[in-house]
Amino acid sequence: MLLHIVARGRIGRSAEAELVDRYLKRIAWPTRITELPDTGGREPAAAPQTRRILLDEKGEAMPSLALAERLGRWRDDGVREARFLLGAADGFDDAARAEADLLLSFGRATWPHLLARAMLAEQLFRATSILAGHPYHREG
Repeated sequence: MLLHIVARGRIGRSAEAELVDRYLKRIAWPTRITELPDTGGREPAAAPQTRRILLDEKGEAMPSLALAERLGRWRDDGVREARFLLGAADGFDDAARAEADLLLSFGRATWPHLLARAMLAEQLFRATSILAGHPYHREG
């Protein structure tokens, strides 16, 4: 299953970009990043069997094990792509939220956009590591 991050804004050459690259390179699953301008631009067409996950302040604060279980279930059910969307500064509107398969939050704090992208990359690495039985994740 493809893990696809679609993010508004350019990360450029930054410490956050290095973190994103570091974690995505460690993931054994196929990954892709698509950057869109802050406004405008079109999200790439989605293949059938794509799940859309919006990172959103109104979303579910999901523990790492639960995220891993959800990704594993989707993978086992034949989902081709898990598409993680990071919106612009104002986030997503109600219509976008209603179309999502999952609203995911990294807690009640407000996170800088670039840091949220790095945190997502780490959580995707952690989730795939959990599913592979790798000892990276330590619960408790």
